[in-house]
Amino acid sequence: MLVYFAITLGTFLAMEFVAWFAHKYIMHGLLWNLHKDHHQQEPGFFEKNDFFFLIFAIPSASSFIIGSAIEGWFPLFFVGVGIALYGIAYFFVHDIFIHQRFKLFKRTNNRYLKAIRKAHKVHHKHLGPEDGECFGMLVVPPKFIKEAK
Repeated sequence: MLVYFAITLGTFLAMEFVAWFAHKYIMHGLLWNLHKDHHQQEPGFFEKNDFFFLIFAIPSASSFIIGSAIEGWFPLFFVGVGIALYGIAYFFVHDIFIHQRFKLFKRTNNRYLKAIRKAHKVHHKHLGPEDGECFGMLVVPPKFIKEAK
């Protein structure tokens, strides 16, 4: 059981790097056309950028299916759990807390959460794919934590 917890936690933590890499090199690169409306607001609730939810759901769902269907591959199921938990965290932190797509968490006194918002705001000051910064979600540069009051 401890091994499965470690696989889940390790996958969750690794997803921060995967998300950073995908955000920097794929969303701000090859697939900028899907991510662009996230930086340059267009009318409506949904964005083309929301398709990335489906793109990231594929490895999670595949891990669930393969991990539970093929004998000896059960640990892969917990890789899927880690990816899914990161996706849930992303939804709450990015869509609800940072962008306020659902008006649930407007204020906080927590320095870390303030730092996350600030880093994301700095990321969004760039309207094009180039010159971006702060591509991660949960790991922010220490300077933003120091600046948070």
